[in-house]
Amino acid sequence: MVTDVAAPRVRSRGAVLLLVTAIVVVALNQRPAVVAVAPLLGELRADTGLSSALAGLLTALPVLCFGAFAPLAPRLARRIGLETAVAASLVLLAAGIALRLLPPVALLYAGSLVAGAAIAIANVLMPAYVKREFTRPGAVMGAYSASLNVGAAAAAGLTVPIGAALGAEWRVALASWLVLAVAALALWLPVAGVRGTRTTPPEASSWSLLRQPLARQVTAYLGLQSVQFYSFAAWLPTLLADAGVPVREGGLLLAASNVTGALGALLIPAAAGRMAAQRPLVVGVLAAYAVGLGGLLLAPASGTLLWVAVFGVAQGGGFALALTLIVLRSPSPLVAARLGGVAQCLGYLVASTGPVVLGALHDATSGWTWPLVLLIALLAPMVWAGWGAARDAVLDPAGTRTASRED
Repeated sequence: MVTDVAAPRVRSRGAVLLLVTAIVVVALNQRPAVVAVAPLLGELRADTGLSSALAGLLTALPVLCFGAFAPLAPRLARRIGLETAVAASLVLLAAGIALRLLPPVALLYAGSLVAGAAIAIANVLMPAYVKREFTRPGAVMGAYSASLNVGAAAAAGLTVPIGAALGAEWRVALASWLVLAVAALALWLPVAGVRGTRTTPPEASSWSLLRQPLARQVTAYLGLQSVQFYSFAAWLPTLLADAGVPVREGGLLLAASNVTGALGALLIPAAAGRMAAQRPLVVGVLAAYAVGLGGLLLAPASGTLLWVAVFGVAQGGGFALALTLIVLRSPSPLVAARLGGVAQCLGYLVASTGPVVLGALHDATSGWTWPLVLLIALLAPMVWAGWGAARDAVLDPAGTRTASRED
């Protein structure tokens, strides 16, 4: 259920630990279905004959689904219960990953679509679930956000070695992440359960929140941050390969960026929860983006580990901050789910264009200079959006005004 009035349950320390573990394992599943494609793009394109733009679409499709299906998540949770909706998302994710095993290229895209829809549901509902179940959600949001990065790092660094160890083609390597989805479902069901009462939909539409500048700024910050992450995840191994870095090392460097991202994701939500306004964190994140992207633009084959590590801190901390802002700017779990649905719908629809545009721009210019220049230019509107979203304010649930704690 998603409700404004439900209070956090009283649990023993062991029960809290089990619940946090379940949240972490669910989070681990929310990036591999997307990130695992990037290290395999060369082999995939050689086998299927896909162009750079179509290969970019394969990576972008789940992100497009994150946006398209995000508004359905709060409705699904109200109908069948929040816990049940998360369990259903894990079943869908397993089905989407399994579809990628089948030979037709169309089913490769279909599996990406199903997996993207599944992740969209969990993306929206997990922060709302954390807000409902924990009186101080900052530390748990940090663990959740860090786990997103760990899952992405594992997919980036292990997908190719798993395929090699199994002596299997790229399809089997992609489908190997099915094991993690099944494990998450097996843990979630006994710990969180599928219980939950139905509640009636709120009178105000989720989209009415966008009448408030604060909601629009949170949405814009999430979307622009996600453009950076998914564009980087889709094309970094290829960019580095074109600069002379071996393909296997490119996947490992992508994994390294997600490992450093996990550190930023772990620390920033806890820090954000102790601050009335999170603007210093926004400035720090944007500075790290500028250093990482600038380094890749000027010297992609020199100091590469430093550039991807700094970018990793930026993307991990930036995305964790975006999710935490959804929680902090919302007065209740229900509003957090509504804002999450709207922000992720529009934000991920924008983000889904990133890999495709960068792939097309690379094909048009035969290089990575202009794609990187574009990502750097997008930092300017991200500063504006983050600065507004990080102010000390909360949303009005009716969607008509911003209830600000600032004078």
